Amino acid sequence: MKPLSATDNLFLMLEKRQQPTHIAGLQLFDFPEDAPNNFVTQFAEALRAYNQPVAPFNQRLHYRFGRPYWKHDGQFDLEHHFRHVALPKPGRIRELLALVSAEHSNLMDRERPLWECCLIEGLKGRRFAVYGKQHHAIMDGMSAMRLGTKMLSNDPAERDMAPVWAFDLQSRSNHRITNRFDATTVIASARAGIRANLAAIPHVARALQDSWYKSKTDVDYTSIFQAPQCVLNERITGSRRFAAESYSLARIQRIAKAFDATINDVVLAICGSALRDYLSEQSALPQQPLIAAIPVSLRQDDSIGGNEIVTILANLGTHVADAAQRMSIVKASVQEAKQRLGSMTRQEIMAYTALMLTPAGMQMLTGMMPRWQAFNVLISNVPGPKEPLYWNGARLRGMYPVSMPLDRLALNITILSYYDQLEFGLTACRRTLPSMQRMLAHLETGIEGLEAAAGLNSLRRNERQLA
Repeated sequence: MKPLSATDNLFLMLEKRQQPTHIAGLQLFDFPEDAPNNFVTQFAEALRAYNQPVAPFNQRLHYRFGRPYWKHDGQFDLEHHFRHVALPKPGRIRELLALVSAEHSNLMDRERPLWECCLIEGLKGRRFAVYGKQHHAIMDGMSAMRLGTKMLSNDPAERDMAPVWAFDLQSRSNHRITNRFDATTVIASARAGIRANLAAIPHVARALQDSWYKSKTDVDYTSIFQAPQCVLNERITGSRRFAAESYSLARIQRIAKAFDATINDVVLAICGSALRDYLSEQSALPQQPLIAAIPVSLRQDDSIGGNEIVTILANLGTHVADAAQRMSIVKASVQEAKQRLGSMTRQEIMAYTALMLTPAGMQMLTGMMPRWQAFNVLISNVPGPKEPLYWNGARLRGMYPVSMPLDRLALNITILSYYDQLEFGLTACRRTLPSMQRMLAHLETGIEGLEAAAGLNSLRRNERQLA
């Protein structure tokens, strides 16, 4: 048996009916060129043959003396985890997103391995989709993205490719599982962790002290003490709304070059613009700028499983109307956060982040301090594949992250790069944030605003004329 880490166990503790703690992905495929009309039905039958999953998909929770472990499931039933479904007519993206919203609202059975997969047919234009979800206790978003793309190929002629739950990671020479959990390793790791945490205390204490003083004296400093109250931070229900859209990566890169910024800076500025417009429509825009929490992966290898993430905070500049000014605010905020963590060791970063976010974690677990918001929204930007990918000849057209809202954090925005696109996935509480799908139009407006501020509008007009 394999014990869960403290971080992995936290996602089990956080889970409630109104707060499922699974993450998911939606992949959109074209039929192979020579595929018959009943291709998806045939494909579903082929996938059902893979009824012996590999770790972690063959493991379920087991408690021993109150502590959770992963244990091999000796009664695994693929029919519970894999489903073949069809969209109602007319099979538009609207119907697809409605299905994903409903599926993402459902809790998973803890008596079974904590993952599910839907093969979805009925999409217009000879396309099909795959929605796969797994509990956050199994793996973080970076691991899920890597695993979901490693089962694919850049060769459209490759066939007999296994689904994600049967994909043998160790068969690939460039991939390895790094976690060992024999007794000696656990004891040695625990002792090393205690020593490292004790050594990190002086540096972390100084960093927290500096954070407190700067939050009082520096108006541009982003801390856990300044996020405003907002409709984004009300109590949530278990009902989810998912919206997704693809945007040209080249557009974002041109904006980044014009402002001497990173792609991530531009993405945050776009999200800040969209949130400003959406909240203004709801007559709910705070006077103070919204603060975003941005997960950053510390994973230094291709291992799958567990969570290795820390968080930085960024000012989204939602209090200003000017796109260029918002870009400047976001850029300075992110740069300061990176410099702060750059002076720390890996262990110090983990300890600092844990202490910094303790108030937010206590609020989610206990409901204490409901008026203290350390941040208003979660925004993640995950690098993805840089070339077109295929699954048994079906070309991957889009891959959209479906994330995890939390109580008093009703919106989670996750962005994934794929080939020449940025794929935005917005996951929210359906009741807390009505008509959240309007955010997609506001994202486009945010991109156009930055293009105008950078003087790129004429280039866009030329592109449309050439097209």
